[in-house]
Amino acid sequence: MVGIVIISHSQNLAESVAEYTTIMAAGANVAAAGGTEDGSFGTSFEKIYQAIETVDSEDGVILLMDMGSAVMTAEMVIEAYGSDKVVMADCPLVEGAVVATIDALGGMSRDEILAALAEVGKTPKF
Repeated sequence: MVGIVIISHSQNLAESVAEYTTIMAAGANVAAAGGTEDGSFGTSFEKIYQAIETVDSEDGVILLMDMGSAVMTAEMVIEAYGSDKVVMADCPLVEGAVVATIDALGGMSRDEILAALAEVGKTPKF
């Protein structure tokens, strides 16, 4: 199953989004990497790296980030991780996390999930 990592500047936000996905897709392979090591606002190379290790599988890992330095830090982690199995998705964080975890639980491949995530931001809310 494809692993999903939720990356945010806020530890609470990352953990809440990961928790929300477990309601929608119980059993999905998801980890949160939010805030810095001391729980402050920011991003942490180490927390992201560890989250990837937690959900890494032969099916790959998709990173979903909120914005700014979360994206830059994710890029650095991917480079250091040294595996083409880890990729970033460009999509809304919450909606993307739900779609990604449901699709992963349903057995979709990493590339199929990325294609679905590319459409998430286009879905009208009203």
